[in-house]
Amino acid sequence: MLIAKVTGVVVATRKNKHLEGNRLLIVQPLDRDGKPKGNSMMAVDQGYAGFGETVLVIDEGNSARQVFNNPEIPVRTFIVGVIDRVDLE
Repeated sequence: MLIAKVTGVVVATRKNKHLEGNRLLIVQPLDRDGKPKGNSMMAVDQGYAGFGETVLVIDEGNSARQVFNNPEIPVRTFIVGVIDRVDLE
């Protein structure tokens, strides 16, 4: 899992049938200090995250497919929640 910020929305007039009803967002992974780290990626979201929000992302296909309970869904990266705050010691 990783922490990322939503930086964009992907608009697709046609999607894989297993992805219909789900939003595709662009997320930028963040380091411990909240600074961008690595490359942006596309993630599937079920409508809970908004532009500029910090999110928790799974970047592993099998876990994402289990969330959808569908072994045929072509998903690798999935937003599992919106983060309100991160406290580090």
